[in-house]
Amino acid sequence: MSLTEKEITERLEGLDLPDSIKEAMKSGLEGASLSKEQMDEIVAMVSSDYKHSRVEPCEAVGVVAAQSIGEPGTQMTMRTFHYAGVAEINVTLGLPRLIEIVDARKIPSTPTMTIKLAPDYAHDRDLAREVAWAIESTSILHLGSIATDLAEMNVIIELNSGAMEQRKITAEEVAARLKEETGLDVDQKENLLVMAPEEPSYRELLQLVEKIKKISLKGVEGIKRVVIRKEGDEYILYTEGSSLKKVMQFDGVDPTRIKTNSINEIGEVLGIEAARNAIINEATDTLREQGLSVDVRHIMLVADIMTVDGEVKQIGRHGVSGEKASVLARAAFEVTVNHILDAAVRGDVDDLRGVTENVIVGQPIQLGTGDVTLVACKR
Repeated sequence: MSLTEKEITERLEGLDLPDSIKEAMKSGLEGASLSKEQMDEIVAMVSSDYKHSRVEPCEAVGVVAAQSIGEPGTQMTMRTFHYAGVAEINVTLGLPRLIEIVDARKIPSTPTMTIKLAPDYAHDRDLAREVAWAIESTSILHLGSIATDLAEMNVIIELNSGAMEQRKITAEEVAARLKEETGLDVDQKENLLVMAPEEPSYRELLQLVEKIKKISLKGVEGIKRVVIRKEGDEYILYTEGSSLKKVMQFDGVDPTRIKTNSINEIGEVLGIEAARNAIINEATDTLREQGLSVDVRHIMLVADIMTVDGEVKQIGRHGVSGEKASVLARAAFEVTVNHILDAAVRGDVDDLRGVTENVIVGQPIQLGTGDVTLVACKR
């Protein structure tokens, strides 16, 4: 195996290398390769570091992971919203976001997507804008104005031809969509639409106006806004709202480079392994954004426990903690009396194998030195 000096430097940047290798790399010419002895020395160092970093037998990895994530969690700020460099779109960060991740919330408090485009669209702002308008949910307020005629008990919608042309929708399509959603007749005269409620009352009129405002005429329902940003040499779309499955089907979208902060949605569309990776990435990014560093293995352990059964479960009484085999471990987490009463009625037996239950009864835990017992034998 022969690598150039540049490739070796890139791969080994930051490693504490022996002086002999550093000198060889400094004195080497561009394109020179390392000798077999130097390469063997590097491999031996990497192997040694790997062996040193492995977990000892009987190590309480769960407790260490909980401490490693919990302690930085106490230093995280409580700020909920931040503009994350994207105009108009809020993103939940800090402690509230970390809680969302481990609670496996079905819908995040601020669902967002990062959509990268196919090569033909990524470098053309006009094409990127067309994709953004196709994805963004279009309501009546994007296309014109709504007024009420109290004398006739009618709702009058005046459509803007420029806005309709921009979003590639016609007055006929708008009228058809309104009729489909409300079940009411729509009287159309060019760009003027008139609708009346079933019963001519002021209350019904106001309710109809509110209903019309909420109707999604085009695009993906739930994606309220799409913002375009140029990063490097390509345009990237940021959305307020998330719908991974629908967005992947749009022309111009690169389905392999879409990100959403909704972990459950990733699990449903792409599978449990993708959800596990999303938990790791989201938790790591949340901690990094706050300037905190946690070994990724601790976060990986949490992600593994949350996804081991093939579905995303929260670390809580409705998920991982509530499904522990030990009665005392479940009782120590939440709703103590209920767990103990239910266990007493069923006649459950606690084998005292875990950490929590042994701490409660005041005996050594069966991990580390507590995992080894001495047995005296008669000869």
